[in-house]
Amino acid sequence: MSYADRYTKKPVTDIFTSDTDIDRRQCTRTVPMRALLLAPGRTGTASMRAAMKQLGFIDTYHMMNCSIENPPDALLWMDALRAKYDGVGEFTRKDWDKLLGGSQAVCDWPACAFAKELIEAYPEAKVIMATRDVNSWHASTMKTVYWRATDPELRTLSNFSWAAKMYYPMLKKFFDTFFEGDFPNRGKEVFTRHYEEVRKMVPPERLLEYRVQDGWEPLCEFLDIPVPKDVPFPNVNDNSDFISRSRRRNRNQMYNVALQWLEMLGLVLLVLYLVFYVQNSMFSS
Repeated sequence: MSYADRYTKKPVTDIFTSDTDIDRRQCTRTVPMRALLLAPGRTGTASMRAAMKQLGFIDTYHMMNCSIENPPDALLWMDALRAKYDGVGEFTRKDWDKLLGGSQAVCDWPACAFAKELIEAYPEAKVIMATRDVNSWHASTMKTVYWRATDPELRTLSNFSWAAKMYYPMLKKFFDTFFEGDFPNRGKEVFTRHYEEVRKMVPPERLLEYRVQDGWEPLCEFLDIPVPKDVPFPNVNDNSDFISRSRRRNRNQMYNVALQWLEMLGLVLLVLYLVFYVQNSMFSS
């Protein structure tokens, strides 16, 4: 049984979040994959996602796609992680097309864990590696995504919330595998090794190592796309409010759970009332 088979439909009571409910198992590729942005998150991937959209790319898949946009995606990512690190099942080009079929590019985590698999699945796609100083990257990740992966509130929610139940186990699995279960102490080494491995896998003419501070020119030249005129390169810095946004999402998911429990309580009370009413009617007649 694949992890994706655990999929359940979004509860009607999930009204405090705007998550979509697309079961990717039913999807196929609808647009060609054109670019693989295989750097870990916190290297400017949100800015890159916005830049690729500006350049006309149809959806650059990002962690946000499954964390706050379509949580069922996390189930397929979990299947991919289990296939790679646990040897459970396999995750083929057909599966990647289900998960990423509506995207012309992919970036951020957990995609970076599958550099080899994505490069082999999409040999026609160009590869971009956004770079950043390893020390500032590690410090940024510790304060944001690693904090999220170890957030006790999210972990508790994963026992009750429709979305968190899918997302949190995948996020934890990613950090436990890609970063070898010890991000604080192993993260920098894994980060450095990851870049070295990608350089060995991709011919120089198909690989761009790039800093978001470099702007449009090197990116557009590599992708053979005209440079946007009079349009500044996107600067999406979500570091400052990451924790507040995450806590706000936790609260909204708590409201969803509370409303679902109220619905269940209402149904129980209704059943009890009907039973009492029927019994009362029988005795009175």
